[in-house]
Amino acid sequence: MFREMRRKNQSLSSDQCVEILKRATSGVLAVSGDEGYPYAVPLSFAYEDGKIYFHCALTGHKLDAISRNDKVSFCVIDADQIVPAEFNTLFRSVIAFGRARQLDRQDEKRKALELLAVRYDSPIDERLEKEIESQLERVCLVEIAIEHLTGKQSIELARMEQA
Repeated sequence: MFREMRRKNQSLSSDQCVEILKRATSGVLAVSGDEGYPYAVPLSFAYEDGKIYFHCALTGHKLDAISRNDKVSFCVIDADQIVPAEFNTLFRSVIAFGRARQLDRQDEKRKALELLAVRYDSPIDERLEKEIESQLERVCLVEIAIEHLTGKQSIELARMEQA
């Protein structure tokens, strides 16, 4: 169903891909947008157990697109170092393909908000608990269940890892 990577010697292992998702602070969500145009939007996210979580407004382009077609991709760039003298870039990136759904249940929403809060703030304390509780009804949370995960790095980075 998913294409095989052409340059297998540059592919990242599943574990490497997961580590990148755990440490990255932003990524780009791609959906099938209005009038058949792709719609890609950068956003903050949290990753846990094969799922990506993000929050957004209760209405908008992302949610409209996901309601029409739940198949999405999500890209994270882990490294991007330009080497002008060599007309090259040292890169490392991950692309997740999966199905997105809006979380409905309060326990799911709370869990996703807690993951995001811990990812971008600190361990859950009374202050964060109050903030989460106040936002629960006013925020939309989306989960992407990853069906396929792939990562790639520049040949130079792959050679450095092998050495």
